[in-house]
Amino acid sequence: MTKLMVYGAAGYTGRMAATNARNAGVELVLAGRVQDEAKFIALASELGVEYRLFAVDDLVAAQAALSDIGVLLNCAGPYMRTAEPLMRACIAAGVHYLDIAAELDSYQLAEKLDQAATVAGVMLLPGSGGSVAMLGSLAAHAAKRVTNPRSISIAMHVAGGFSRGSAVSASENLNTQLLHRVDGELVVRGPNGVRDFDFGNGPATSFPVTLPDLITIWRTTDIPNIETYVYLTDGAFPEGDLAAMPDGPTPDQREANRYHAAVEVTGEDGTVVRSVLETVNGYTFTTIAAAEAARRVLNGEVRPGFQTPTGLFGAGFAETIADTTIVDH
Repeated sequence: MTKLMVYGAAGYTGRMAATNARNAGVELVLAGRVQDEAKFIALASELGVEYRLFAVDDLVAAQAALSDIGVLLNCAGPYMRTAEPLMRACIAAGVHYLDIAAELDSYQLAEKLDQAATVAGVMLLPGSGGSVAMLGSLAAHAAKRVTNPRSISIAMHVAGGFSRGSAVSASENLNTQLLHRVDGELVVRGPNGVRDFDFGNGPATSFPVTLPDLITIWRTTDIPNIETYVYLTDGAFPEGDLAAMPDGPTPDQREANRYHAAVEVTGEDGTVVRSVLETVNGYTFTTIAAAEAARRVLNGEVRPGFQTPTGLFGAGFAETIADTTIVDH
């Protein structure tokens, strides 16, 4: 089973991830919804690969399409609609599941399906590219700088605009509870806990948000107290009719807006350390990292059950992608 299937390959991030995988020499199959066939005809011709169309909630069709596939990379958001049926289809078909979700629900689902996946010998790796891979590497890096880390506050800087798919996913998840991790448990928090992070250009006011890193960082580092934040550059989140948005940022826009993340870790003795990650634009990083993760999984880097990118590939995974750097402060 040496083939990679990219589901949602006709979308903005899916197309870039599929192209990166193809350029890396991965044996590729495109997949998506029947109603997108015209897009798949064009993309399959451009990349010189085959395509298969099926609805995510059609388990019989999904299993048939996955019959000769080794890894599925799900790039079709919102993941609150696609992750569960595709995870279950992968478990039934014996196919490793990857995605690029930034929604907490997908990770709670992976926790729920961990035992079934383990029994089936299937790996669930949500967040194989994107902010989870970046923040996971940053957190693991900084945690090594203190003795017995007890708390971590981590923030991402979103700049350069959203893709239409990301905007729709984010808007549909605005009503999720605002959470943080306290003594190992997810707990509801208030919305007023803004704080400053320095991403490299001085303090920037960041707002608390519920990120899947509340799960992934905890699983990887065992740090019991975790808070997650976001700093949005003015105009970063779109307004108005999201359906009328362009597919996503142009290459020039991605080139002009690099990604930054900042972390603060406190050790048991009160020592506080800070580190900052800088990399290419988030969409560029995500689609390179997801393709690389899929390639490595196809080559045998696998552990059954729910895994995280940092837990599977190591703390330095993000720094192997593009020109990602981490600087200590």
